[in-house]
Amino acid sequence: MTPTARTAIAVLDDWQGAARRFADWSAIAARADLQVFDDHLADPEAVVARLAAFDAVCVMRERTPLPRTILERLPRLKLVVSTGSRNASIDTRAAEELGIAVEHTGYASDPTIEFTWALILACCRHVAEEAANVRAGRWQATVGTGLRGKTLGVLGLGRVGGAVARIGQAFGMRTIAWSPNMTPERAAEHGATAVAREALFAEADVLTIHMVLSPRTRGLVGAADLARMKPTARLVNTSRGPLVDEAALLETLRARRIAGAAIDVYEVEPLPADHPLRALDNVLATPHIGYVADDLYRTFFGDTVAALARWLDARA
Repeated sequence: MTPTARTAIAVLDDWQGAARRFADWSAIAARADLQVFDDHLADPEAVVARLAAFDAVCVMRERTPLPRTILERLPRLKLVVSTGSRNASIDTRAAEELGIAVEHTGYASDPTIEFTWALILACCRHVAEEAANVRAGRWQATVGTGLRGKTLGVLGLGRVGGAVARIGQAFGMRTIAWSPNMTPERAAEHGATAVAREALFAEADVLTIHMVLSPRTRGLVGAADLARMKPTARLVNTSRGPLVDEAALLETLRARRIAGAAIDVYEVEPLPADHPLRALDNVLATPHIGYVADDLYRTFFGDTVAALARWLDARA
């Protein structure tokens, strides 16, 4: 960078207008040209064109992927700051080879744990449908499903899944769990019973997914798993969309082979306007807001500003 050049920093996908609300960027803006984008670009060519003039890019989770094919076309880029403790959509190996530093912010699972239960309760008690009924002048059109005595199936019993399982027990639910490396001892730590994969899907009244997305887990929940579920069962996914075979899920929901699904995450995000999940009446769909909570946003953007300040100091 020449002595007269001014560092350019981009903040991407701030479609909620949250970046400046949850952190003080004044120290960064005084030292660099800061541009906050409130729209989303899905086309890689458009992403490259937008980012070509920036030295640092701040990304919110996986909203804008940064694979090698994009990074290698951004010779000016020297820093990526990503909210969250990991971001599978950034090719960190390519970044390292290209001399691009990648920083991450702090993270807390509490918002996702809380939101998982918001979806479970809203789905089982038809909250969105009945709220719409009240607005439309109707009254008591559905009968909800109680949770006490029902079986909660947890796919993945890590930091989020373990907490979700424990909360299920507070509702009086029987809790069962499975993951590729599950042990009876690990399940018992969270008050759950380890079961076979087939039993998890066959026995659960509510099946909630809490796995990390990786090449090994992509499409983990397929047609055979969904076919084992009870016709009265509900599927909940606040983890990652590609963990579930979307085509198989759509077929299952259209045929009403399960009672419904509550979904916060999708194969493609933002969810296309004409996507069939938007139209199915047995789907409670939310726009990936499991992690969207004020305290976590303060961590995300506060840590982003701190990372940028350290980087600017090192370049001074």
